[in-house]
Amino acid sequence: MINSHSLPVIWGFIIAFVIFAYVTLDGFDLGVGVLFAAERERPERDVMVDSIAPVWDGNETWLVLGGSFLYGAFPVAYSVILPAVYPVIITMLMALILRGVSFEFRFRATTERGRRNWDAGLMSGSIIAGFCQGVILGAVLHGIPVSNMQFTGGALRWFSYFSIFTGFAVVLAYAFLGSTWLIWRTDGGLQARMRKIAVKLAVAMLGLVLVFSCWTPMLHHGFAQRWFSGSGVLATALASLVLISLFYGLFHGLRKVGVTKRDWAPFVFAITIFFVNFAGVGYSLYPNIVPPTLTIWLASSPVSSQLFLLIGAGVMIPIIVGYNIFAYYVFRGKIDASAYYH
Repeated sequence: MINSHSLPVIWGFIIAFVIFAYVTLDGFDLGVGVLFAAERERPERDVMVDSIAPVWDGNETWLVLGGSFLYGAFPVAYSVILPAVYPVIITMLMALILRGVSFEFRFRATTERGRRNWDAGLMSGSIIAGFCQGVILGAVLHGIPVSNMQFTGGALRWFSYFSIFTGFAVVLAYAFLGSTWLIWRTDGGLQARMRKIAVKLAVAMLGLVLVFSCWTPMLHHGFAQRWFSGSGVLATALASLVLISLFYGLFHGLRKVGVTKRDWAPFVFAITIFFVNFAGVGYSLYPNIVPPTLTIWLASSPVSSQLFLLIGAGVMIPIIVGYNIFAYYVFRGKIDASAYYH
């Protein structure tokens, strides 16, 4: 039965789904921009951009949707999180604007120097946006001081060793996801180079996941208790076994790239690794939405508001999912190096 207790839980799952959709879909195209640092030749960069050109702007729909849902369903959390990370959010939005402008104008540059400048803008915008998103994650997990349902920290409350670590970790994770996407969508020399890069990034990802998993429980007593006491020990063991299996499948899939027709396998394994880690973050947080004290029930809007939004979500989310599926289906297959984006 839908009531004041169950509605915030439902909305928690909806917002988690929207955030995960954004992280994975916009994550790989941000990762493609990050990988400009490793691929400097113009034809290869053109192919990399062509692989995401039909879908990148649609992927950002999830970011707008997530912010709108957070404001409507959990206004207290919205009013606490944003003031805590305003400088980071503003920087992220400026970086996304830079990336979008650079994406469109690099094809219209009339000189090679102009093309290189727009390429630099696309790469730097992708790196900065990914870093800022990681910092926001780290700041939320590290904890935000709340008093009388209001943020009580200073302008640099978001800054910590942990948030800087998560910032760099997200940039590397996006690059890893982008490399597996390019393995799937390209062939020839570019695919071979992306495979080598993906192997190195997968090793780095394994180390980052280990550090993140060990560091996060030390942030709050509630996190440690959830993972290392009672049934939490079973969850820890299960998550570890699943991740080990996924990384094994990932490395096996990377070895088979170009040998079989399953070039999509590394990308699927990468997304699944993202999902397991994302689920782990959710497991650590629940029932808080802003640790260590603000729960989803304290932060939620009135029942009538959440019910009204639920109707809108029930209409909009299937439409957006359908549009995304259609776009990826229409533009499926390998990218032809002779193709170009208008």
